Amino acid sequence: MELSVINIGNSKGIRLSKTILEKYSIRDKIEIIFEKGYIILKPKAAPRKGWEKKFKKMHENKDDKFLMSDVFEDENFDEWIK
Repeated sequence: MELSVINIGNSKGIRLSKTILEKYSIRDKIEIIFEKGYIILKPKAAPRKGWEKKFKKMHENKDDKFLMSDVFEDENFDEWIK
């Protein structure tokens, strides 16, 4: 695929079609990788985006309880103290 380099203010850039943006899930940001004479454009994902709101809602619904105890009855903490 060939793209034209265009003027964007005092800079230059390229335009990616809507089809390419959708196909590769490119939204707000990309990562640029320079490797052996190539420029690689990689979608920059935010996998934890929105987690704060989800966790807050879980807390409000009291869905954030431990499923199991974090301390077991047979644990010996003396071995950790020296």
